[in-house]
Amino acid sequence: MAEEVGHQMPVKIHLKTTITQDRENEKYELMLLGEYYQKGDAAFLKYNEELEEGTVHTIVKMSEESAVILRSGALKMRLGFHKDVEKNGSYESPYGTFLLSTKTKKIEHKNIGNNEGQFLLTYDLMMQGASSGKYEMLITYKERHKNS
Repeated sequence: MAEEVGHQMPVKIHLKTTITQDRENEKYELMLLGEYYQKGDAAFLKYNEELEEGTVHTIVKMSEESAVILRSGALKMRLGFHKDVEKNGSYESPYGTFLLSTKTKKIEHKNIGNNEGQFLLTYDLMMQGASSGKYEMLITYKERHKNS
């Protein structure tokens, strides 16, 4: 039997990513519009990013101990996360499919209050077995009203 998807709430999303590699930091920040909903014991954020290559559709699934980031469209990627467990993923590029793996250090989903929350993910990323750096991703979301 299919699970009912909860009410989809339009949200403003603030995505901050910090990548540390060889003692150098790179920071990325995006402000996006998307949807938030719950299904079973998991929370979902859905949003689109516009890249030079085209539109990327992203779904972030968060539960207490694990998370998955699925990207499709102009870029295809699947990354899984589970605290203290190495998880395999993949990234499809024009040059072929790359094997990714994550080792999650911290995974946290907090409800801040009235229809807003944040999701924190800290992990090591490996591509084809070589370190691609330490990542910290902080996603803050807040209900947006039709006129905002």
